[in-house]
Amino acid sequence: MDVYVFDIDGTLTPSRLRIDSEFEQFFINWMEGKKIVFVTGSDKAKTIEQIGDNIWNSADACLQSCSNHIFEGGVETYKIDWKPSNELISFLEELLQETKYTIKTSNHIEERIGLLNFSIVGRDCTQEQREAYYEWDSKSGERLQFAQQIMDRFPGIEASVGGQISIDIHPLGANKSQAKAWILNNFGQESIIHFYGDKMSPGGNDYDLAKVLQQPHKTYSVTDWKDTMKHLKEQ
Repeated sequence: MDVYVFDIDGTLTPSRLRIDSEFEQFFINWMEGKKIVFVTGSDKAKTIEQIGDNIWNSADACLQSCSNHIFEGGVETYKIDWKPSNELISFLEELLQETKYTIKTSNHIEERIGLLNFSIVGRDCTQEQREAYYEWDSKSGERLQFAQQIMDRFPGIEASVGGQISIDIHPLGANKSQAKAWILNNFGQESIIHFYGDKMSPGGNDYDLAKVLQQPHKTYSVTDWKDTMKHLKEQ
């Protein structure tokens, strides 16, 4: 059985924006008759904002917060019980002071189920501010550096780059790689996983799942939703 697994942000949608209307209709039609799983660092509400209720509810499963909060057929079936320590929160606040990036908005530290999302520019930034930070970070490598500092300071924590402006932080091993075992347990050990993501390089939050998907599973590193659409049309 083929199981098609998708990251959301940057893979099915522009980063933190609504899915393109043309691609939305194409994808709804493409999903028909297939086993579909979404694996994202975002929570349920943000995911639905981006892909809409129709697509979200049509998936066989939605593994939110890097697989730490799971919905099957729209029904919650699992969530991890984890709360970040005060020491971790304090360290992130120190990084906010340490950054050389000068533009900051608000909502820098956002708690989700099983995951902490950290953003220097802040999740309340405008789209223009988001893109400006992403361009700056692409040159400076700040998020990768800060993610490594977090892991060096807290050995039981993992941190990886997600989307354009943030770092996903969660307990060691509680990353997207959990999706592999969950999918094989629920769809059958002989299932073939096809995973599409835009952050498959080391340090990205799709990397942990991509690296455990050896043959016969397949991974597709995409640059944006248009690239994803191209791959799906070639299936």
